[in-house]
Amino acid sequence: MNKKVLAVYFSQTGQLGQIIDRFTAPLEKAGASVEKLVIQPAKKFPFPWTSPAFFGAMPDCVLLKPAELEPFTLRESNYDLIIIGYQPWFLSPSIPANSFLQHPAFLAVARNTPVVTISGCRNMWINAQEKIKGLLSKAGARLVGNIALVDKHNNYVSLVTIIHWMFSGRRDKKWGIFPKPGVTDEDIANSAIFGETVSAHLAGNNWESLQPRLVEQKAIQIKYHLMFFEGKGARFFPIWANLINKKTNKGPWVTGFKYYLLFALLIMGPLMLLIDTLFFRWFKLNRIKEQKQYYSGVALN
Repeated sequence: MNKKVLAVYFSQTGQLGQIIDRFTAPLEKAGASVEKLVIQPAKKFPFPWTSPAFFGAMPDCVLLKPAELEPFTLRESNYDLIIIGYQPWFLSPSIPANSFLQHPAFLAVARNTPVVTISGCRNMWINAQEKIKGLLSKAGARLVGNIALVDKHNNYVSLVTIIHWMFSGRRDKKWGIFPKPGVTDEDIANSAIFGETVSAHLAGNNWESLQPRLVEQKAIQIKYHLMFFEGKGARFFPIWANLINKKTNKGPWVTGFKYYLLFALLIMGPLMLLIDTLFFRWFKLNRIKEQKQYYSGVALN
């Protein structure tokens, strides 16, 4: 298969690099030339994170403000497929990811080029993917496939484990009782199955059936309670982002956002979900079905 593929990603922990390697292996085996580009911001984000650095990144992330990237060069002037690997931060694509999608080098090769996105995250990716869709549309690229690899443990269990990983830098079992954080090693290995599907569609240049096939293979699984939380979060994140962005002394406002977010995650969110389940959910089943179908696809409303 004489095809040129660009696979771009940013990773602090190495997890997304493992996913990209597994995902692209079938394409390389089929004969495609896969160019891998690891993007890096010129001003590094710390890992392990500190609390001020992590929560302080929220406004620029939510507002899609690009950061300067370290210089890089693309080997080709055009590609048959571009793969974008990214992590959602604050229900938005990470700053390195949004920076690349707005970078002149990407814009130069993006127009009319098929793009497959693949994310590795805790569990909420819908709003980040919607923003990715918007950036790709603005660049003139053609989104043909999306894969979301998530931590499949309970929402609050994964919250504890991801905080442990982010702020300690260790991907071990917290206190010896919690599961390892992040996407499981098995799911990382199984991402090769999705790579095989993409490889077959790349060989035939048949993109219309790609996303339906990926959905059949459970490359995307949407849970109502997480979709509900994302819908609420998508409303208050921009409010806080714009508020903090306007402040000269951002520190106290960032701290206020941090505690508001914890309150929303641990108290307000579950309470709102309970009220929705008891009084409203059963009257909007058709709407929920439509939303799940839309978010499972690659079209942009």
